[in-house]
Amino acid sequence: MSTMWTTPDADPRSHANPAGELATYRQYLTNYRLTLRMKCEGLDADELAARSVPPSTLSLLGLVRHMAEVERFWFQEVILGRTDLPDLYSRPDDRDGDFDGATADPEVVRDAFASWDAEVTAADEWLDTLDEAELGREVRHPRDGSVAIRDIVVHLVEEYARHAGHADLLREAIDGRTGQ
Repeated sequence: MSTMWTTPDADPRSHANPAGELATYRQYLTNYRLTLRMKCEGLDADELAARSVPPSTLSLLGLVRHMAEVERFWFQEVILGRTDLPDLYSRPDDRDGDFDGATADPEVVRDAFASWDAEVTAADEWLDTLDEAELGREVRHPRDGSVAIRDIVVHLVEEYARHAGHADLLREAIDGRTGQ
């Protein structure tokens, strides 16, 4: 039995040669989101919440919760300037609430994936309206002054890529599966 998730012909990720900067960023972002989802497929709540190496609270479920927060922060709070949104998981007294609260409870799992899906959908709906010429437009960052939209999108790709590596190791420790 292969330890790979899928055969190349059944891989849902795109390996096309997109035309343009924005299309390239979107393909990478979509592919890394799919990669994280693939690494979580078929696992139960206990497996999703399994921690890496003590004392770390890193888990696949924590990564899903974390990426929901990351998507919300960058797209809703920074780009769209929304200040009315409640925190999803982290709090001032628990900055790692996304990971700390990733417990083996089926309701926590459902909530995490629903939150992540909602944030990805909202981000994609906004990206669908973005013109490539707007990638250089600067938006206000709450701590760091201003930042170009291009930098935010590239940062999201980088964030997913880094965590996809974590997810690969977490999944391999759970059931031996490795992935592309």
